[in-house]
Amino acid sequence: AEIGVAAAKQALVEAAREATDIDLVILACSNMQRAYPAVAIEIQDALGCKGYAYDMNVACSSATFGIKAAADAIAQGSATKALVVNSEICSGHLAFKDRDCHFIFGDVATAVVLEADGEHQGKQPLQIVSAELKTQFSNNIRNNAGFLDRAFGADKDERDKLFYQNGRKVFKEVVPMVSHLILDHLGREGIDVAQIKRLWLHQANKNMNDLICRKILGRDALEEEAPIVLDEYANTSSAGSVIALHKYRSGLNPDDYGVLCSFGAGYSIGSLVLRQI
Repeated sequence: AEIGVAAAKQALVEAAREATDIDLVILACSNMQRAYPAVAIEIQDALGCKGYAYDMNVACSSATFGIKAAADAIAQGSATKALVVNSEICSGHLAFKDRDCHFIFGDVATAVVLEADGEHQGKQPLQIVSAELKTQFSNNIRNNAGFLDRAFGADKDERDKLFYQNGRKVFKEVVPMVSHLILDHLGREGIDVAQIKRLWLHQANKNMNDLICRKILGRDALEEEAPIVLDEYANTSSAGSVIALHKYRSGLNPDDYGVLCSFGAGYSIGSLVLRQI
């Protein structure tokens, strides 16, 4: 909650909004501190937001799924202004004896403010043009830790209670899923790939992102087209693509398009087509 509040305060400043303007708070992340009470409600209380709040977990796609949920709530009238927070403390789930996972994660929090079209007060807002979400069950990324551990007499140090992935299978299966989903998404919106100025992709593996970009663009992406923040922040689960968006928005002109895309355990994929206003 504390790092989420810190990120939320920065987002509110950029949006030129006060916490009391917010009537929906969603904490969307992979690594929940507890089952209940919802950490989102703690963040709501600490900030002084109105309305309601809840937690949600779609692993590394939590941020994009959370943004879509908040946008839907605004569109349907159950909220007017929303705050989506991604507080990711990944280090507590690492198996430090396993070289396939112990070095790749970082801890961070991000936050975004959403409001109805035409109501923005902040500088350089982005419009959500369209969203595409997909899930497909897989055990290739898994973590069995939970409040039922003691019911089964499990030792919390057991390997299956920490992050596990079959990295090679994930790479092989997720790359085509993500690239096909983005291309299909753009096609349905009538947006040519050449119109996409930024691909803010999930920050898990640079080789994976490079290959996804090659399949989408038909060529290698330029550094500024598909920014990488792994070297500075590591894999921060759901927060990674939001960090890339936050740090690499400069240079976009009005009506330029970008895609914010996450992918991870589930499998889960979230694709948001964004337009610079």
